[in-house]
Amino acid sequence: MEPIPDDPGRRGAVGVVMRDGRMLVIRRSKTVVAPLVYCFPGGGIEPGESEQDALVREFREEVGLAIRPVRRLWQCVTAWKVHLAWWLGALDAAAEPAANPREVHSIHWMTPDEMLRLSDLLESNREFLERIGRGEIRLA
Repeated sequence: MEPIPDDPGRRGAVGVVMRDGRMLVIRRSKTVVAPLVYCFPGGGIEPGESEQDALVREFREEVGLAIRPVRRLWQCVTAWKVHLAWWLGALDAAAEPAANPREVHSIHWMTPDEMLRLSDLLESNREFLERIGRGEIRLA
């Protein structure tokens, strides 16, 4: 397993997409940092990229979809010292995700409650979902 980078100041973008009350969730591949954990699609922001550009690139790389960033939902700093920007995104209604096996083990559509019951959920995702439950973050 690749070690968790300890590099303060890294930035990332996370995409939250809803369909019929469920959120697009990935289970990370066995070969990436934090293998086989569940999380929302997203990843690091490269030099010169905006949050939205990184989100579009990461969605294309991980699940083969063209996401349209709608609005920023939240921001946090993870235990890995990554500054994450959480974005609500939209997909074409007929778009079907396809896992890139180098990065994604499987793809799921889950309710927030289903996600919270996962024992192998990234902690920042758990905090995000709990904030939704408390009404601190609104998806509509």
